[in-house]
Parts: sequence; C-alpha cells; structure tokens
Amino acid sequence: MSIRTRATTRRNWRSALQRAFTLIELLVVLAILALLLTIATPPYIQHVERAREATLRSSLKVMREAIDKFQGDQGRLPQNLDELVAREYLKAIPLDPITEKRDSWLALTESDLLAMAANSPSSPATSALASANTPLQNSPGMADVRSGAPGNGMDGTPYQQW
Repeated sequence: MSIRTRATTRRNWRSALQRAFTLIELLVVLAILALLLTIATPPYIQHVERAREATLRSSLKVMREAIDKFQGDQGRLPQNLDELVAREYLKAIPLDPITEKRDSWLALTESDLLAMAANSPSSPATSALASANTPLQNSPGMADVRSGAPGNGMDGTPYQQW
C-alpha cells in the first residue's frame, strides 16, 4: 500500500466518523420514541377494547333478532346457533370478539332466564321476561344468547350478563 492510499483511507474514515451518529444521539432519539409510545399506547388500547365491546353488543343483537325471527316463523325456539345457521337466519356463527372463538357463546333456555330474573330482579331484560303477559312455551330451545367471555366490560358489568 502506498503512502497516498493510506492517507486517502484515513481521510475516508475520519469523514465517515464525522457523519455517523454518536451513542448519546441515538439514546436521546430512543428516549423520545419511548416517551411518545407511553403517551400513545393507553388510548390505543382503550380504543381497541371499546371496539371489541361494540362488536360484542352488535353480535348479540343480531343473534337475538335471529332467535326472535326463528320463533316467529317456526313457532318454536331454535335448539342452538347451528340451527339458526342451517335455516339461514344467520350466515355464520359470529366470532366472540372478547374470546376470539365461535364456540364460547352461552345458549340460555327460558328456564335459565326465569332463574336469572328471580335472582336479580333489577335486570331490565330478565324482569321484562318474568312480567310478560304472554305465557311462556317452556320449550327446551334457546331463548337467549350471551357471551361466554370471562371478565367485565369497561362499564363494570360482566360480559356474561350482556
């Protein structure tokens, strides 16, 4: 290697070192990114939870409407969600957004609903069932559907009571 080549190589290294970031600069940038993430992450997580709960409420409403339509058309309650799909009252069993499973739904019979109404008379849906003027059929079919997800929603009520 010639003297001229060595001098050029040293100059290239010096200019490369002057253009590079120092460790302190990298640490400052990482600290700023970490601070921004700690500020932005909690609202994002709450937004995702609200979206899951809205999807759960919507799915429950659709399935309950399908049960009512089935009962009006067939004169009896469906045996399970699969029967609603087979008779095309539902396209498919919806995914429970909390458990992310299709088989976690709880099918409740009329006797289950009456027992729940007796235990908690303050619930508007179950107390309306208990005080309805029409006689109950006492058929073994599915009268209501609830989420089988453990835990509580953001409002504090258990998912299984929605």
